[in-house]
Amino acid sequence: MNLNIQHKNALVCGSTQGIGKASAMQLAEEGVNVTLIARNEEKLKKVLAELPNNNQNHSYIVADFSKPLELKEKLEASDLNFHILVNNTGGPAGGPVFNAKLDEFERAFTQHLKCNHVLVQALVPFMKEAGYGRIINVISTSVKQPLDGLGVSNTIRGAVANWSKTLANELGQFNITVNNVLPGATGTERLNEIINNKAKKTGLSVEEVSKNMMNASPAKRFAKPEEIANAVVFLASERASFINGINVPVDGGRTKSL
Repeated sequence: MNLNIQHKNALVCGSTQGIGKASAMQLAEEGVNVTLIARNEEKLKKVLAELPNNNQNHSYIVADFSKPLELKEKLEASDLNFHILVNNTGGPAGGPVFNAKLDEFERAFTQHLKCNHVLVQALVPFMKEAGYGRIINVISTSVKQPLDGLGVSNTIRGAVANWSKTLANELGQFNITVNNVLPGATGTERLNEIINNKAKKTGLSVEEVSKNMMNASPAKRFAKPEEIANAVVFLASERASFINGINVPVDGGRTKSL
């Protein structure tokens, strides 16, 4: 299928590893000009060198998503001609919601919802002018079914999902779509942290925790970052022009609800 996004410009957040990196790589393969954004410049340079490049204009922006005002300044100093925005940020630390400290909620709210909002406000004016916009938020299946031991994440992801649906209603008239991709357990550094934390708390081995998590999905395995990126890239494309305001679980069937 020709996705018809050659020569479009994309800004991909959290793109030095995992789902963000896989999304950046696949967008570049489709002929998109990709701008990476993350806080580690050395990692950004490394990924930039790996991006497929057929006379494309790839670049990067160094920004810390714990500092939304600094992010806004970095964006204002950059070329904001982006047709595609992939919002993707590493999740908060695990733990029961009852034990969560107030600053854990505040940090997660800032890194996810506030920074997503800063990015959208900066990029949407060009999307309106171009008559083409695709905003894809990589969140979590917890917006449909909260996950045990991820209390702060469950809470903040739900807020982002509802923010996204509201934006979809407001921006659809401008040919700008806003959709959420909900990854299941995916083979990333974030998943390794979750598994190691569960192993320490339960006394089970890392292998046992991994096996139990795999068995929660009918597929009996973890997703590959590239499998999540497939959904991201499709939603970024011309082919997804009438898909707007939805949650797309990519979890091998783990989520019990429709």
